[in-house]
Amino acid sequence: MSKKCKTSVNLCKKSTKSKLFVLPMNKLFFGVLLCTFLLFSCEQQNSEFSERVKVSLRNVGHELLLSQKDTTSLVLPVTKIQKEKYKLSFQKGLQIEPSQLVSLINKNFKKSELPQNYLVEVSNCVNKEIAYSFEMIFDEEKSIIPCKGRNLPNSCYVITVHFVSEKGGNNYIIYLLVSLLFSGAVFMGIFYTKSNTREPVSKESDEQKLGSFLFYPEQNKLVKQAVEIPLSKKECELLAIFIERPNQIIKREELTKKVWEDNGVFVGRSLDTYISKIRKKIKDDTSIRLTNVHGVGYKLEVD
Repeated sequence: MSKKCKTSVNLCKKSTKSKLFVLPMNKLFFGVLLCTFLLFSCEQQNSEFSERVKVSLRNVGHELLLSQKDTTSLVLPVTKIQKEKYKLSFQKGLQIEPSQLVSLINKNFKKSELPQNYLVEVSNCVNKEIAYSFEMIFDEEKSIIPCKGRNLPNSCYVITVHFVSEKGGNNYIIYLLVSLLFSGAVFMGIFYTKSNTREPVSKESDEQKLGSFLFYPEQNKLVKQAVEIPLSKKECELLAIFIERPNQIIKREELTKKVWEDNGVFVGRSLDTYISKIRKKIKDDTSIRLTNVHGVGYKLEVD
């Protein structure tokens, strides 16, 4: 247990003893309960962080396999091999596209609210040599992401992630301070009401209908008859714009401004390349078409 956690628990114990004769039973009960909960939360911080990392990395492995249409082989259990260092491995060999790996890890770590400073290494299972690595820093301009366009051939790989920032982030600190303030309020006699329990807010499904497809913009994928079709970040952003305005011409300038303006350098043919990729992924449904309006832009035609 950290020094801060021990100090907090000791304060709770001392206050309970010295103020026992003036506290009503309901306030004493909430004070003891809060101190017990504070002690438990301090002890659980390390294990909670570790479990969040494992779940997030396992989802990265799952999405990597799905992108290669592999729905049968397993993602092996994610293991903690050192302090703040975790290993992701697979039952079978696979091909790794560096840009896709960078995007998947970044997306899942942000979704799980994990630290944004980390080092990733992809090593070959046989010769243990590092086939690819990159470093992500909270300030993305300082991140080091080499050779994103060079795919790693099909082979057995192990992916390790080493966090180089403070473990657990600021959420635990904020939570600890709030808990301390609450316990102080109880023992000062100003905590008069019970904490309101709130029902978890159910998040509505983010799916959108597109012909015979279901589009999930938050998950970067299309689904047709239970078959998932992964989308890159820019494919997803472009498709979301078209779905919002079906059967309308959208100018090239508007598309490039919305998708590329804050995401790095735009190459002249990038838009056409991504449009071509989207067309291939929706070609099985003849009721929707992504057409080119010469000299103007593109239009999503929906019957």
